[in-house]
Amino acid sequence: MTLLSKQDQEQVAAAISAVERETDAELVIVLTSQADNYAYIPLVWAGLLALLVPGVINYFTNWLNADLLLLGQWGVFIVLSLIFRVPAINRRLIPRAVRYWRASNLARRQFLEQSLHHTAGGTGMLIFVSEAERYVEILVDQGISSRIDNSAWEAIIADFTERVKQGQTLQGFIDCIEACGRHLKTEVPATQQKNELPNHLVILS
Repeated sequence: MTLLSKQDQEQVAAAISAVERETDAELVIVLTSQADNYAYIPLVWAGLLALLVPGVINYFTNWLNADLLLLGQWGVFIVLSLIFRVPAINRRLIPRAVRYWRASNLARRQFLEQSLHHTAGGTGMLIFVSEAERYVEILVDQGISSRIDNSAWEAIIADFTERVKQGQTLQGFIDCIEACGRHLKTEVPATQQKNELPNHLVILS
């Protein structure tokens, strides 16, 4: 996964500023390459297969004594632990529900850590993207949710998710921010000049 360059980040910041000039919303954009390293999942799979494979082989062939069976289990565990660390394989071992749960959990933590729940009028909005999970979420505070139904964001999220899958994260951000801006300009128009939170893209390492 390739996170955005400095020039790309400046384009995102400009898009945020353009929306905030015409609305009371405070937008924060968070991007991470991966919501979790999932280090425990390859070990779980390796452990299960290490217990199962040598035992099954020995059950049908009776080739292994107790010492060789134990060594075989250790060997299978070590080899599979290394193989399952390969990113392309690792991703396939992680259930989609687990990936989405971790990404969703991180999005909610970021909503709090970026102080979006402390804006005047409750007009904070988080656009969160985790590239490895191909996960996009939009979270808003009550000042926005009371005026715009959450269903308004569904098509925007779906379009952005497709952009992330295609490796077009920058264009996805620009399109998403502009689409959100159209809703916000109608329902949460600017009533005062303010800029409570930074307009730059937050990239999590």
